[in-house]
This record gives sequence, structure tokens and C-alpha cells, in this order.
Amino acid sequence: MKHIAIFASGAGSNAQKIIDYFSNHKSINVALIVSNNPSAGVLSIAQKHYIPTAIINKKTITNELETLDILARNNIDLIVLAGFMIQIPAYLSNKYEQKILNIHPALLPKYGGKGMYGHHVHEAVFQNKEKESGITIHFVNEHYDEGQIIFQKSVDITQCKNPLEIAQEVLKLEHENYAKVIEKELM
Repeated sequence: MKHIAIFASGAGSNAQKIIDYFSNHKSINVALIVSNNPSAGVLSIAQKHYIPTAIINKKTITNELETLDILARNNIDLIVLAGFMIQIPAYLSNKYEQKILNIHPALLPKYGGKGMYGHHVHEAVFQNKEKESGITIHFVNEHYDEGQIIFQKSVDITQCKNPLEIAQEVLKLEHENYAKVIEKELM
């Protein structure tokens, strides 16, 4: 059995889709939910599905021994970032080299880097009058959004009237594709 840890900071819609996708999987399960936010909705999702949780905040994540111990105790094979709002430190990306995935709400390398997340991305895409946006799933290294790209999918946004509508179209792609890409990486 391969064990996934989902790192998330917010409501957890991607985490929910991933949990649902792997709920009866023969060889992959979500073994741990990690958040830096003790009031994040993703923790309630974990509780509802009886998945162990851990709080790893900015201070904890700098403690290499503590963080790696939490992951080791849960036999984590793959870390999946789903809106985790803390940069992954080099020791973690080195220990889990090509075993940490992130989903970015744009077609990298455009609209990536520090500060480019969530609504910031969609606002920039809208302001620049892009005709398409999409998702990029990539391996994580110590630099924001610079890891090897393993999957991209685009969506036409010419009919979108504002950044919120772009966000809704991109979120559909995230929910349709992230778990499938995770599965492919673990098989």
C-alpha cells in the first residue's frame, strides 16, 4: 500500500476529491492530512474520513527532525500539496525528491513564483486578457513553481467575465485531474 500525505491550508476541496478518489483503492490511500492552519476546513474533512492529522506551521516545518518524524510515523510515500501556504524547505524536497506534487492554477511557467497563488493568479490572467488558463501539476523543489512539470491541461476562458469565473473553470480542471495524476505517479 502506498501512503499519501495531503498538505493543505484551507477549505480542502482538492483534498476531498483526492480522498474520494482513493477511498476504495487497492494500493493507494490517504494516510495523513497536514495543515499549517488549525482552523482549516481540510481538518474537518480528515476527521470525517478518520484520517490522522498533523499541524505543521512555519516554525515546525523548519524543524527537520520533527517534520520527517511525523511523515515517517505515517509511512508517507508521496506528499501532495493542495493549497499549502508554506514554502517547502530544501531538506524536505531533497528527502522526498520527485515525491512531492503541487498543483498550480495556471499554465506554468506563466503566472508562477512567489505570491502567485489562488486569486492572485486568476486576477493576473484576467488583467492580461489571456484566452486560456489551466492547471500545471509539477514536482516540488526548493523554488516556487520551478519543479519538473508532469501534467498540464488548459481551458478556454474567452467567455469568462471576471477572475472568479476563471477560478471556477480552473478548479473544475483541478478536481477532474489531480487524483488521476497522483495515481499515475504512484503506480
